[in-house]
Amino acid sequence: MSSQVCIRVATLADAEVLVVLAEQTFRATFGKDNVSENIDAYVRDALSLGGLLDELADDANTFLLTFIGAAKQPVGYAKLRTGSTAPAVHGSAPIELQRLYLDDGAIGHGIGAMLMGECLEHAQSSGHQTVWLGVWENNARALSFYRRWGFEVVGEHVFQLGADSQRDLIMMRSIAGALTE
Repeated sequence: MSSQVCIRVATLADAEVLVVLAEQTFRATFGKDNVSENIDAYVRDALSLGGLLDELADDANTFLLTFIGAAKQPVGYAKLRTGSTAPAVHGSAPIELQRLYLDDGAIGHGIGAMLMGECLEHAQSSGHQTVWLGVWENNARALSFYRRWGFEVVGEHVFQLGADSQRDLIMMRSIAGALTE
């Protein structure tokens, strides 16, 4: 399956397919472990079509979409963001990997690794030397994935999911050296 994968930068024209994927993957990832009202509030506030259009139009953000074959609907996406850094991040020229999500059917086929590799290549080619992210402390699958990619915990912050204040771990890694897991 991975030989048929295409990853490209999203444009404003991708907003409608991106909003569908963003909501679907967020609900699949966190829905079973959280109260539905908190999931609904987050989706409404952070993953609306208007909000994603604003994010796509903002030069501080780069969205990467992942497709299999000639499919019109992406199976994954990532969002890289410049301009703000968590206090715990101490690396040079940082960029945040704010989101990396795959459709459930795409997990376990090497597609996440391809998307992460593309994120690191984009960051490096844009002049960044450090990638950082926040990940929910209870998301064991994501924590394991990021550790395989060389990310290390350097701090924590609060992630507001609706009315629930959750603990996110701040992880970072240098881009120097290998861009593979």
